[in-house]
Amino acid sequence: MQYDRTDARILEIVQKNNRLTSEIIGELAGLSATACQRRLKRLRSVGIIEADVSIVSAKAVGRPIQMLVLVSLERERADIIDRFKKAIKSSAEVVNGFYVTGDADFVLYITSRTMEDYEQFTRRFFYENPDIKGFKTMVVMDRVKAGFAIPVEVPDED
Repeated sequence: MQYDRTDARILEIVQKNNRLTSEIIGELAGLSATACQRRLKRLRSVGIIEADVSIVSAKAVGRPIQMLVLVSLERERADIIDRFKKAIKSSAEVVNGFYVTGDADFVLYITSRTMEDYEQFTRRFFYENPDIKGFKTMVVMDRVKAGFAIPVEVPDED
């Protein structure tokens, strides 16, 4: 997946605000609106831009309880890992899930309406799953930063 300096500039712009028009993005990147649209289409088609999303306040939509959960599996076997990845993807409560190295096998970001709802979720999602060895919940006190912006490396000119 190759991109050039102009693509890098477009990526920086859309990561800050993906609601800008092609005209404005093009102007900021030194392109026409049409050229900008072509580049955005290519960046999406090759997977450099994975998604265009809005960051929604969990509190504003009635899910004020936020947790980071460290999950350890009984065994690290490919079929068990794949099954748990599938469970993560199909759970609305799990906002983000990461397969990691270290003390846990997965780190999950979960939101809930109440602690009682979270307890019900843990019973269903963790306790009823024989592949789970254990989990540790950390309740988020304050979300200090929310975003998905990745620092974009500007490629060298050849």
